[in-house]
Amino acid sequence: MQQNRKLTELKNIGKKIAGRLNEVGLSSEDDLRMVGAVAAHQMIKLKYPNETLPVCYYLYSFEGALCDKHWNEIGEKRKQQLKAEIELNEINKGAIE
Repeated sequence: MQQNRKLTELKNIGKKIAGRLNEVGLSSEDDLRMVGAVAAHQMIKLKYPNETLPVCYYLYSFEGALCDKHWNEIGEKRKQQLKAEIELNEINKGAIE
């Protein structure tokens, strides 16, 4: 597998999602890998607080991109883990505020 590809060369990442990742400072596979799927999702959510971000289009797409899989092939267990991380981060954020 080629390393540090452009975002649009990764599975599940089209122009719109790549653009959103660029807006939060992530412009390559290495950038996405460095922060991970959960942090990338949260970075976009912070930038667009009034938008609903479907987990399959963002969180699962990022995870799939990092694993070189279609987002629907990630597996239910991993999807639940990712969602739990998001929820835990939301709880922690609320406790700090």
